Amino acid sequence: MKIKSTPRRLRPHARSFVDCLRELLTPSLWKQAHAQRHSERRSARWGTQPLLLVLLLMTWCCGDSQAERFETAKAFCITCLPKRRRPGRTVQGFQKALAKMPTRVLRVIAAGIRQTLASRLAAHWRDDGFIGIGCDGSRVECPRTAELEQRLGQAAKEGSAPTIWVTALVHLRLGLPWAWRIGKGTASERAHLLQMLDRLPQAALLVADAGYFGFELARRLVEKRVCFLLRMSSNVTLYTKERVVMERFREGVVYYFPGQKDQQSQPLRLRLLRIRGKKKKNDVWLLTNVLEPKRLSATTAARFYRWRWENEGQFRAYKRTLAKVKMVSRSVRLVHREAEGSLLALQLMLAQGALAQRPVASKTAEPACSPRKVLLAIRDEMYGRLRRGHAKYYERLQNAKRERRERTSAKAIRSWPRRKPHKAPKPPKLLKLTAEKKARISRLETTVA
Repeated sequence: MKIKSTPRRLRPHARSFVDCLRELLTPSLWKQAHAQRHSERRSARWGTQPLLLVLLLMTWCCGDSQAERFETAKAFCITCLPKRRRPGRTVQGFQKALAKMPTRVLRVIAAGIRQTLASRLAAHWRDDGFIGIGCDGSRVECPRTAELEQRLGQAAKEGSAPTIWVTALVHLRLGLPWAWRIGKGTASERAHLLQMLDRLPQAALLVADAGYFGFELARRLVEKRVCFLLRMSSNVTLYTKERVVMERFREGVVYYFPGQKDQQSQPLRLRLLRIRGKKKKNDVWLLTNVLEPKRLSATTAARFYRWRWENEGQFRAYKRTLAKVKMVSRSVRLVHREAEGSLLALQLMLAQGALAQRPVASKTAEPACSPRKVLLAIRDEMYGRLRRGHAKYYERLQNAKRERRERTSAKAIRSWPRRKPHKAPKPPKLLKLTAEKKARISRLETTVA
């Protein structure tokens, strides 16, 4: 008698921490990163994959010192790669191998993650036809070693510690780091933005605060056909065809002229929006090159600029949640790699939360992923508090949502010493076009026609 075999039910795929990492760090991406390393400078004990994994895991795990974090990260890396040759044993060997690794290896990994996120989250990528991308910068302190003090210099007061400047692009709808640039503490965030224009996705709407001013920046954005929404302040002078009463102004077409030293550049025809605040002095003046109100209304512009606070939230998660208020590396090469690796770790951490939660496509919806809760889920898996390979980790990612409550008090409760109180930027200067400037605009419009 022939016994019929019943098909065995397969266990559903468990979405563990390692599974979520493999979803973003694919084998093809590891091959691209490995191809960027020089064969003659490659470490025998530290391959590309274990080297980068330990660098990422050291950012996520706890520890009072680099050596303690290294031991935890190395142990978990061996668990993730059981069939691979074991990496080096000492933190000194790890740092030597990391210093030899080119930074383009980390940039290739970041570019691959951007492509994965754009494809996996395509349904939640746009709002009103735009992809909101915020830009902002912040300083990060470094140790007071002789090399760092000589190479990085001082960016603040005399006698201050050496610092690096990090400029980051953030997807405002999802709250995800998109790209970043690292330089000295005296670097210009506007120059960093111009260097990252090629990394902006198509249909991007660049949103930035009043620090991103200047005719040259606006001209370059117009030439690159990048839609922007920049906050204006009193250090910017704009011109209108008719005299404007500031109290009655809502929105309108303005002209942005170059400085007196630049007579070759043509003036820009832009649109100025005034977003009313609760107080008159807190009104927000936004400059954009989207001239059609139907394409970008004042209400939509106000919502995008309100989401710009995600930039500040990203730096708070980077400095406080990941404890990167101060770098721990003591050489320039290691500082750059530590900064690149920690920013990549922040991108991977928040990408896991965004992929697990799948935000609802709504005009009023805001990023819902909590960096702190995602980090706690990662640490619980690394330290064995969760059964490894179990779907409990993915369930925690789905529930790692931010606290939603209506604020009833100011965000800054205490007045900290040596910190200047925040003052809202004053409105830009609106002047009537002179006869000479009108003739210049007329010649420009005739040439374009």
